[in-house]
Amino acid sequence: MQQIPTMFLTHAADVLGDTDSGLSGSNIVKAFCGYAFDLNVNIPYAVYPFDAPNKRTTLLENLRRFDPKDQYRIIKELCEHPKLPQPVADSVNNLKIQLIARYGKEFGFISSETLNETLVQETTHWLSDHRDSLSLYESALMKFNNNVFERNLLDDLRLSLELLLKSIFQNGKALENQIPQLGIFISTNGGSKEFSNMFRVLVDYCSKYQNSFVKHNDAVVEEEVEFIFEMTSSFMKHLVKMSIKG
Repeated sequence: MQQIPTMFLTHAADVLGDTDSGLSGSNIVKAFCGYAFDLNVNIPYAVYPFDAPNKRTTLLENLRRFDPKDQYRIIKELCEHPKLPQPVADSVNNLKIQLIARYGKEFGFISSETLNETLVQETTHWLSDHRDSLSLYESALMKFNNNVFERNLLDDLRLSLELLLKSIFQNGKALENQIPQLGIFISTNGGSKEFSNMFRVLVDYCSKYQNSFVKHNDAVVEEEVEFIFEMTSSFMKHLVKMSIKG
């Protein structure tokens, strides 16, 4: 089983035990007592006030007593703890994203209850020869399946589509500058004028939507992310199929 490195656990303890943006000592101990009881694990600091030097040490030493899969769950849930100062600090949100991106494949969820599973599987299949695009697509999927509905997910999805177009068109243009090429590509591969126009407009709007959230770091709406995810998946699947056909 993969291990979560001590360096990452230490970073998690620093973030979640931060004086201003982390959890209080009493909330840390209360949370770990619950995990220790449920998982039948002995922890060194189960009473508050504790005799550790600080909250970070308490959090780290308690965390180290659990198996990696439980460490993953604990860190993720502490990043979502209702007693965290509001609004939740960027450092906490970034910790959750890093956790999922690095260790989600091993310890996180691998399927979605809301996304069109068949579409996702087909898109993953068609992206198999475009590894850079596939890697970002899988990163976005992992974040979606772990309820990380933030601009970082949309950033991955947008870059995945951009890298796919760069690969197919053999150029280095940004996504918004690929729109004219899309029309030519679809037309030369047997697509109708109406389909070409619709496809270009939808990709353009999709790009602008994603770019708006990426630039402004806004919170995104789950239902909208699901729609954008499935639309982008459909774009990419059809683009690859057309490139092979052509």
